[in-house]
Amino acid sequence: MKQSKRVKKMVTVGMLSGISYLLMWLSFPLPLLPPFLSVDFSDVPALLAAIIFGPVAGITVEAIKNILHYIVQGSMTGVPVGQLANFTAGVLFILPTYFIFNKIRTTKGLGLGLVAGTVSMALIMSVLNYYIFLPAFTYFLNVPSGSSAQMIEGIVKGILPFNIIKGLIVTFLFLLLYKKLAIWLDRQLEIKNV
Repeated sequence: MKQSKRVKKMVTVGMLSGISYLLMWLSFPLPLLPPFLSVDFSDVPALLAAIIFGPVAGITVEAIKNILHYIVQGSMTGVPVGQLANFTAGVLFILPTYFIFNKIRTTKGLGLGLVAGTVSMALIMSVLNYYIFLPAFTYFLNVPSGSSAQMIEGIVKGILPFNIIKGLIVTFLFLLLYKKLAIWLDRQLEIKNV
């Protein structure tokens, strides 16, 4: 019984990782924001994995999709800076959502978790872009970095609103998906807790 649960979990996480990777290819830029920032829906399967199997499963889906993306598409820097940023943003989004929904198992709890995930992703990614990701991009692309004021302006006018909008889009989609899958998800959570 325990072995079959483990196999089911591995297969499901693998399947959700594949779906997540495919969803990365359906990305699109947002108007009026920098074109290198593109929205995709690949966090939805990772969030589903986290809710069903726990945070490690969600993080695993985020990791596998980004590893696959780097292997297949590569990176303009030669180093997976963009994939690391995507992985970090995804983890910052799914962890608060999981922990709040785990405490408040209602649609309201899920909504609160998704809002917390959006805020977490937007604020922490702004800081990480300032200190890590943007400097890494400029270093590996061998382009001059802007001044500190220019970086802050780019983050405030580009990256922060992008992450808020992306979080709201994923929140909306996941809430729609949750309404369709609520009975099935409840059954999966009951099976997991047995």
